[in-house]
Amino acid sequence: MPILDRLNTAPGLPPGPGYAHAVTTTGKLAFVSGQVATGADGAVVGPGDLEAQTRQAMRNLEQILTALGSGWSDVVRLTWYLVDVSQVQVIRDVRDDFVRPAPGDQPNPASSLVQVAALVRPEFLVEVEAVAVVPD
Repeated sequence: MPILDRLNTAPGLPPGPGYAHAVTTTGKLAFVSGQVATGADGAVVGPGDLEAQTRQAMRNLEQILTALGSGWSDVVRLTWYLVDVSQVQVIRDVRDDFVRPAPGDQPNPASSLVQVAALVRPEFLVEVEAVAVVPD
């Protein structure tokens, strides 16, 4: 079973708002490609709707984690690419629906969010990639 250790605070830094400053692990790592809001048929889910697109991208990520034999508790890093960073709270709210730890548990994984001018297709508003530990 992989061992995860999350650094929530560091001297001179406040706690991250909903994420760990760092995560260390022992075990095999999976680097999951960025996921966007496409359904099984390849069609865009939620055109113009950031919340719907974020939920679909997270569902796609969840399917990949499951296929790897992993889960949300094994995710050590999320990287977000967002067209409009002023809507970051939408991303946080949806993220918390998927990876919110139970009260008293460790915070969400280490994270970064980058505003981009555009994604691979103009109708995409968000993309999320992950690094997860895969159990042996």
